[in-house]
Amino acid sequence: MRRLLYSLLTAVLLLPSLASAEQFEAVDQYQIHYNALGTTFLLPEVAEQYQIQRSKVRGLVNISVLDSSADHRAVVAQVSGEIRNLVDQRQPLNFRQVREGDAIYYIAEFRFTDDERLFFELQVQPDPNGPVYPLNFEQHFYVD
Repeated sequence: MRRLLYSLLTAVLLLPSLASAEQFEAVDQYQIHYNALGTTFLLPEVAEQYQIQRSKVRGLVNISVLDSSADHRAVVAQVSGEIRNLVDQRQPLNFRQVREGDAIYYIAEFRFTDDERLFFELQVQPDPNGPVYPLNFEQHFYVD
């Protein structure tokens, strides 16, 4: 079980970092780390274990929130949002929490077409009594 989760988290966190620099936004005392990738990058057994559909036209977005004032400890957050394409077609993102030891991740699946540029418009609230932080980024997706 731990090996499968480690494989998932490695694929979600490290593979996109190889393609581009580490992606995060620093807001107040938090670092909001984010990335997105096609689900074909996941090992089949990992995808099955976490009920993620592997497909050439499905992607996965991963969000984690670290508290810089607490030695970069992962924090529980509320994460929501949607993606849109160039013609303003929108897809809501349904995030679910994944925990492994002290690590906390929020993942959501989405669909894309070949050579599609997607705009991620997310809201992240690390503290239920604190502000909601917008997180916007874009990424180009290709069918393998």
